[in-house]
Amino acid sequence: MPYPVWLNVLAWASVSLAVLCAVAIVLDELSGSPQKMFIMNLVWPITALYWSVAGLWGYHRVGRRMTKASEPHRQEGLTRTQIAVAVSHCGAGCTLGDIAAESCVAAAGLAFAGGEFPTRLLMDLLLAWLFGIVFQYLTIAPMRQLSPARGIRAAIRADTLSIAAFEVGLFGWMALTHFVLFPNPHLNAGDPVFWFMMQIGMAIGFFTSYPANLFLLKAGWKEKMG
Repeated sequence: MPYPVWLNVLAWASVSLAVLCAVAIVLDELSGSPQKMFIMNLVWPITALYWSVAGLWGYHRVGRRMTKASEPHRQEGLTRTQIAVAVSHCGAGCTLGDIAAESCVAAAGLAFAGGEFPTRLLMDLLLAWLFGIVFQYLTIAPMRQLSPARGIRAAIRADTLSIAAFEVGLFGWMALTHFVLFPNPHLNAGDPVFWFMMQIGMAIGFFTSYPANLFLLKAGWKEKMG
């Protein structure tokens, strides 16, 4: 292995724990705590795939207040919780797209953008944007009662900046991992350390996307949740 054994053990533990946290959220949702907005049933477990225990805590701290059975609560102004939920919503779409892209590139051996690494970045960005826009459409269209065409336009305006900011943080970490931390040999998608590094990158993306979501919520381009 091109890294110490303890890192391999840590990676297995981190990825396994994150999957268990995601499963715990899904089971809780299925057992009688579905979200008022359907897409959030996906957002919370996907968020736990990179935030692990913190994602599970966030679900019980915030997500449980967003279920169909919860009492409506009027909140004046913009809160940090609402911003964090907006970032999680964007991050879930990006995470799903990144997982799909990395898996496809590895399985098909794609290298059409000047090499394997730039191909990964391009595919990550494309699928993260597509999944992110779908997630935002399924939120904004029903909340504003928009037609499909207007809903798509609103979703693109609401989440493109947020997705780009998330991917900037992730891509910066991916570049550091690829060129500095594991230059030879590079990590691959069949390695738990690869996905552990991706977890860290997605957590960084969460923070780089926070200011963008603050702007989008204040501008009224993105709907408040939570």
